[in-house]
Amino acid sequence: MESRLALVRRARRINRILAETYPDAHCELDFGNPLELLVATILSAQCTDKRVNMVTPVLFAKYRTAADYAAADREELEGIIRTTGFFRAKTNSIMGMAQVLCDRYGGEVPGKLKDLVTLPGVGRKTANVVLGNAFGVPGLTVDTHFQRLTRRFGWIDETDPVKIEHAVGTLIPKAEWTVFSHRVIWHGRRICHARKPACGACPLAALCPSYGAGPTDPVEARKLVKTGPFS
Repeated sequence: MESRLALVRRARRINRILAETYPDAHCELDFGNPLELLVATILSAQCTDKRVNMVTPVLFAKYRTAADYAAADREELEGIIRTTGFFRAKTNSIMGMAQVLCDRYGGEVPGKLKDLVTLPGVGRKTANVVLGNAFGVPGLTVDTHFQRLTRRFGWIDETDPVKIEHAVGTLIPKAEWTVFSHRVIWHGRRICHARKPACGACPLAALCPSYGAGPTDPVEARKLVKTGPFS
């Protein structure tokens, strides 16, 4: 059994290697302000960042404030975001979120988790994305990649995103939570795939108890390595 101290040391070694592997890791959604990031993150549910980034230039040019979204013509907004999938539900979330911003926060995106999670369509994952990348407030983005990799690393044995967030938060220094999330997500998109991880091309092979879940032959594994943009 791995001791707590050994687990923390291994987690931080993994973080250091990921930092060396992905020195430019960042949010792959395009945005210029907190509202744009909030809208883009809502649109990213069940959709690739690449697709969202294709849609948002038109969206952001037309709707510049929370009041613009709250007063939007529903059919017109749905038409712009249709290709991101679940466009009716996303339209409801965006318009509802914008109305609450206008009613409670003077049209501005709040910079606190407790406030963000009260907005329609905004859970802890979305809130942490906005806090970390638009406000500089450290947060862990527990998406499907993050959940898969932290389980493969042997750090957690949980399925509840909040429990995962809290458990991983005890392993990684708080100041690095946001960039660590990006590193893990980048690794999940590029190498540690859900169905067939490229184990033989993974810089974390010596530290990962799940090594061998995918091809270990370096030549075969390198064929599985992907480049962005990603989902």
